[in-house]
Amino acid sequence: MQTLQPDHSVESASRPFNSASETLASPHISKDLGVYITVHGHFYQPPRENPYLGIIEGQSSAAPFRNWNERIHHECYRPNAFARILNDQGEVVDIVNNFEYLSFNIGPTLMSWLEHYDAEVYQRILEADRKSCERLNGHGNAIAQVYNHIILPLANERDKVTQVRWGKADFQARFGREPEGMWLAEAAVDYPTLEVLIQEGIRFIILAPSQAEKCRPLISSDAISSEVSDDPWYAVGGGQIDPVRPYRCFLPDGDRSCDYIDIFFYDGPISADIGFDDVLSTSGNFAGRLGQAVRQQHDEAQIISVATDGETFGHHKSDTEKALAYALTTTFPKQGWTVTNYAHYLSLHPPIWEVELKSVTAWSCAHGVGRWQDDCGCGGEGSLWHQQWRRPLRNALDWLRDQLSALYIEKGEPLLSDPWQARDQYVQVLGQPPISTLWDDHADDDRVMEFLQRQQQHPLTAEEQVDALRLLEMQRHTLLMYTSCGWFFAELSRPEGVQILRYAARAIALAADVTGIDLEADFIQRLALAPSNVDAFQNGAGVYEQLVKPSQVSLQQVAAHYAMNSLFNTYPDQERIYCYQVQKLDYQLQHIGSLTLAVGQLCLTSEVTHESEQLVFGVLHLGGWDFHCGVQPFAGRKHYAEVKEQLFNGLHQGVAPVVLALDRTFGSRHFGLQDLFPDERQRMMTLLTQSTLNRLDQLYSQVYRDNYGVLMAFQQDNLAVPQPLLMAAQVALSHRAMHALRGLEQDLSSMAADEKLGSRYFVEVDAIATETNHLNCTLTLEGAEKSLADLTLRLLWQLLQDEDLEHLQIRLQHLDQLLAVGPKLGLTLSLNPAQELYFHHLQTQLVPQCQQYAAEPGIESLVDKGQARIPKAQLRQLLKLGQKLSVAVDPFVDMLTG
Repeated sequence: MQTLQPDHSVESASRPFNSASETLASPHISKDLGVYITVHGHFYQPPRENPYLGIIEGQSSAAPFRNWNERIHHECYRPNAFARILNDQGEVVDIVNNFEYLSFNIGPTLMSWLEHYDAEVYQRILEADRKSCERLNGHGNAIAQVYNHIILPLANERDKVTQVRWGKADFQARFGREPEGMWLAEAAVDYPTLEVLIQEGIRFIILAPSQAEKCRPLISSDAISSEVSDDPWYAVGGGQIDPVRPYRCFLPDGDRSCDYIDIFFYDGPISADIGFDDVLSTSGNFAGRLGQAVRQQHDEAQIISVATDGETFGHHKSDTEKALAYALTTTFPKQGWTVTNYAHYLSLHPPIWEVELKSVTAWSCAHGVGRWQDDCGCGGEGSLWHQQWRRPLRNALDWLRDQLSALYIEKGEPLLSDPWQARDQYVQVLGQPPISTLWDDHADDDRVMEFLQRQQQHPLTAEEQVDALRLLEMQRHTLLMYTSCGWFFAELSRPEGVQILRYAARAIALAADVTGIDLEADFIQRLALAPSNVDAFQNGAGVYEQLVKPSQVSLQQVAAHYAMNSLFNTYPDQERIYCYQVQKLDYQLQHIGSLTLAVGQLCLTSEVTHESEQLVFGVLHLGGWDFHCGVQPFAGRKHYAEVKEQLFNGLHQGVAPVVLALDRTFGSRHFGLQDLFPDERQRMMTLLTQSTLNRLDQLYSQVYRDNYGVLMAFQQDNLAVPQPLLMAAQVALSHRAMHALRGLEQDLSSMAADEKLGSRYFVEVDAIATETNHLNCTLTLEGAEKSLADLTLRLLWQLLQDEDLEHLQIRLQHLDQLLAVGPKLGLTLSLNPAQELYFHHLQTQLVPQCQQYAAEPGIESLVDKGQARIPKAQLRQLLKLGQKLSVAVDPFVDMLTG
């Protein structure tokens, strides 16, 4: 066996080290010679929310999902929380929570989104960490993450500290324990970053093997040596460091008894194969690839660790969460390998080697951290596109950060006892539900108010509270504008670059609100030095002017949004519009012919900064797409009464007078349909076109009915149906199908178990399916797949919760018929949630009853004995339902027939 030669000069190169075949001689022999496996998933999505509204808007590129968070959630996060293990027939044998066996980090901004979007998956992730703690002596699988994924070596010391503290605090609030490790954005690290991590109590990090410079054995086996080893250093700067053990990294010139952090280096080649090869095609392939790194002859325990983007499991590589689940729960244990996490392994096997790192490195850039500040070529999209914009962008943001920091101190010190401490603790109110109702008499108990009371320099007035929150939000957006994704790719005008500029714009606006100082012009001037690859933008200034400024939102725009929607929605006196509370103080609506006019008075309050303003609006709908809306500050009851009188008098005189009255009252600046927020604008456009679509549906249906015989004749003679007639058939049948599905949903959503429910609609669906097949049509049934899947889940829940055996047969019949609807109409339904619900019920309720019957063969009912809840015949029917949901139930059916 070859060994590395010591590098006495430190500068000279040493023999390359292959982790699969070579080892460094260790002076410390561990009693445990076992093999441990750790698979780490870095689960992260960049923050995508509108900085003014607090919501992620629609992203067409994520279709058929609303945005990329939703798409990746359905392809990755949920499948890993409910990973299937299948038999040869494709039936579910087990459902595994992969997070219970993976080492993982999930970005705080992503966890906040998950908490609100899918509370079930969110809770599964928290539960996975608790169970891993129970299995691994108190060491959970989850580790913390730098809060919003900024490149720490490029951050100033204050931002480093805040990012680590926010990441820790968010972790503690969610997982209920202190994090032992932390994932660094892009694994970017330098020694000043390590110093902050050590000061904040982080015990270990995970890095790429290429980030190590040299290593050597520690001097003593207690692994907390304060003495310097006399052993020579081994140069491993080419990625040759042995990844099967942890290493201790000491701060230069620090106290070796405490100024250190432990580091795991993942296996680079295997991790790359996971991301770019077919290693995850089967659990056997995965185990075989990991097995290549296992030392057959070794004198200490070894950890085979791999790390990759968590989205690899299911999103980048479809269905690989299944192979992962089987490997972690079955294949690896059969090999005699222990599935663990880094903290658990560290508790058993503290480092007996130390390491020194290269000066500044990251896992996704061969040029240190050049990818986030230089035209280094990493992330390029072809040789035609440069990244010369990266350095000017960072320079512009650094300038803005420093300007905002100075303003923060100037305006924050009179309000906050310690402005920087207040910023560090501001995370306590981030990612939480909206502030408790502003209309509540107990608003003093609100989390935000309690936070301000702890931080205030003196008892703050209402205006000072708003200014304090604006300043803190300004700092939050200053941190968000450094999210690493903005530099990751080759062009500034990509959504990631635009997003960080939106955060910068929001920070600038908040600064102006508090101080009256507008930094936008100077910032844009600096952005002009960042050249774009897209001619339409020319540079960063063009990107800002064309893509960022139009997305800014004012309180008047929120009021206009409310006003235009009020013509079609009856709002209550108190309503929530995104992150704003709206109190309706007055509202009047009149219709004359095709004209509709509404005039109102509102009080708008931001849930984030608590700023509040009373506004008056007038909105005129001329029909179709033509809206005219004006908004102005409330100027007193007398003025408001005059406004109403002028506008309604103008309405009675016709179009021109009421439009002139709007102009006189609100000025020439009108809000129109284009000023609605994007998601609501789309909804409004759909609503406004509905009457036209209904007329077209009627027209096409009439054409279809009138020409039905002709269509059948074409089909019988095997002739191509004329396209206009075929289109009429498709539209007519799609319209009928949607009507039948809506009726079916309305009928079956009832808790009642009536065998007649939905019967006529089931017959109608059969008829539509028959006609569609005869004509070889393709139906357009937008939203039908989700509606049917949701209805199936709802009916299944009713069936499993209902203790009344008389209803069982009817509910089973309804479910059987409903499960057949999708295939008849050419729909592919995702029945995963229904399958998960059934599988849980199977394991907790049905299997124990099957076992009871198996123990007393020949008895058809144990209900009277109190041993089983369901007679054997009905139990068979429930198991048959499992077959239709592709759940493996044959062993339990055999129990009932044995």
